[in-house]
Amino acid sequence: MKGRIFSIEEFSIFDGDGIRTTVFLKGCPLRCAWCHSPEGQDFVQEYLRSPNGCLSCGACLAAGNGKLSAASIDACPRGLIRAAGEDIEAAALVGRLSRHFDTLNRAGGGITFSGGEPLAQPDFLYECLSLLRGKTNRAIQTSGYAMQDTFTRIVGECDLILFDLKLMDPITHKRYTGVTNEPILTNYRAAAESGVKLLTRVPLIPGVTDTEENIEGICRFMRECGVHYAELLPYNRMAGSKYPLAGKVYAPPFDAEQTPTARQEIFAAHGIETKIL
Repeated sequence: MKGRIFSIEEFSIFDGDGIRTTVFLKGCPLRCAWCHSPEGQDFVQEYLRSPNGCLSCGACLAAGNGKLSAASIDACPRGLIRAAGEDIEAAALVGRLSRHFDTLNRAGGGITFSGGEPLAQPDFLYECLSLLRGKTNRAIQTSGYAMQDTFTRIVGECDLILFDLKLMDPITHKRYTGVTNEPILTNYRAAAESGVKLLTRVPLIPGVTDTEENIEGICRFMRECGVHYAELLPYNRMAGSKYPLAGKVYAPPFDAEQTPTARQEIFAAHGIETKIL
């Protein structure tokens, strides 16, 4: 089974237990207003151009007949063009990852599949996880947006689930992510009941997810599901830095200069331990 990835990051300490290698799969059904991986949103292969040092010579566009292409990479005299999207067989990817199994396992880590949204390539993801069974710890970092049978199938091959909870109100969720949260909440409940280790993550977006009302809702929902620990992810002010590379504009519909509020006291009042990453 062949899939499409856009990055592999080695020796990560923020994508699960221990030291990990994180594989980023291309494509995501959500369009979160704060997304800091625009190159992971679309399934198609893209070409990114760094503006730093660009001569504006037009060689990259000329090589690609008016657009960036694979030919643009060699045509750029400054080497500023790179591809975002590599097609690879699951077995070949696992073979590439295997170089660091000993190091990762000694450090209590493993492999994490992120995105984009890894569940958007379910068959490829499932094969990768299956091939990794017994070799190292296997994790997915997910929004939880998928059909329930797809989610259940994937979770059965995981040792760890990193699950984002963003917004509890369905209308607000759709406004800021483009999709309803109904399947997300259903799959979160399934994850909590699965017996697989579940790590809840809450992105703190100023004026959006960090409101008292939303945090209260998240806390009540987590308690209903029997979950008592969450990691809080402060808004990354560098979120928009990659958009010009992808020829996109970052214009979040919230005050990106505002400092988000962690609201740890609300979590504590509900008996939920938190950690700010």
